[in-house]
Amino acid sequence: MTAPLLPGPPTVLRLPSGSWTAPVAQALRAGALVAPADVGVVELAGPGAVTCLQGLLTNDLEQPGDGAFVYGALLTPKGMIVVDGWAARTGATVRFTVPAAGQARARAIFARSVPPRLARITDKTAETAVLRLAGAHALAIAEASRLPAPTAPGRVIGTTVDGAACEIARTGEDGPFVLQIAAAPADAARIAARLVSAGALAADPAALELARIVAGWPGLTAEVDERTLPQEVRFDAIGGVSYTKGCYTGQETVSRLHFRGHTNRELVGVEFDAEPGPGETLPILLEERDVGRVSSVAWLPEGGASAAPSGRWIGLGMVRREAELGARVRAGGVGARIVKLPFVLPRWEPA
Repeated sequence: MTAPLLPGPPTVLRLPSGSWTAPVAQALRAGALVAPADVGVVELAGPGAVTCLQGLLTNDLEQPGDGAFVYGALLTPKGMIVVDGWAARTGATVRFTVPAAGQARARAIFARSVPPRLARITDKTAETAVLRLAGAHALAIAEASRLPAPTAPGRVIGTTVDGAACEIARTGEDGPFVLQIAAAPADAARIAARLVSAGALAADPAALELARIVAGWPGLTAEVDERTLPQEVRFDAIGGVSYTKGCYTGQETVSRLHFRGHTNRELVGVEFDAEPGPGETLPILLEERDVGRVSSVAWLPEGGASAAPSGRWIGLGMVRREAELGARVRAGGVGARIVKLPFVLPRWEPA
């Protein structure tokens, strides 16, 4: 069965509130964590690989030159997000790492839009393991583990670790992770072990989702649906769209919105007074008016290991502009407040 081109109806991403959240939050604030990313990897290789992706991606892949690592999205002709991801440019090859739910969509767009004479399309997912290193001290821990890393944000390098080839990319300061390491599965496991030995916390993909929520970045199956425009999910704030590059699919809508108007809804942070209720849809009400929906929910601990359990329920929501920052709302059946993104991490030291 062919995967639908556009994202389907949104679902609420609800992270469990078990004991795993405290060490993960601590690692993000004052250390680092390493976890496998639930992603797909699609490669474009050939003399026209960069040019072809430049004509599809919301961000600029040509201007930064060889070694660029940029975030962006592939859109419909009407400017709606089909799939977002990270493009790593090395020579005549571009690897596009996308959420697992968007893997088939990315392949379908490339198959339809990229002439075979210009670039060969290869799905590298099965042969590539992707690790992501997140946290305030991620670069220091990478250095302690003797893992090479790009010297500047937005760059990618090809290197070897213990004789194994890998690709290491670095995001900007506000990214949902700091480093992305792509390697063969067995080699990635050894690299992860090196990072853990240097002080990183070994975690699972849910930890990366918590990091994403805290950073205020959109998730494909949660914040993005078939009607989502890039500016609605903070692409301007997180550097996911260029207004100076040449044409790309969907550019007319995106540019017109930027220069002549504004979105009617936006991605915001939500702080809940209590755990939001269950359900596949969690409406956000402002003075009993439906103004949006909760898209992601997580428990964020705020006490050290020796303290009594404490914390707060946080989340992301898509709301109409009338729900301004600081507004008191009812979200998921409980009291809540609209807050600025990214979230401020709790401050505590290990016991």
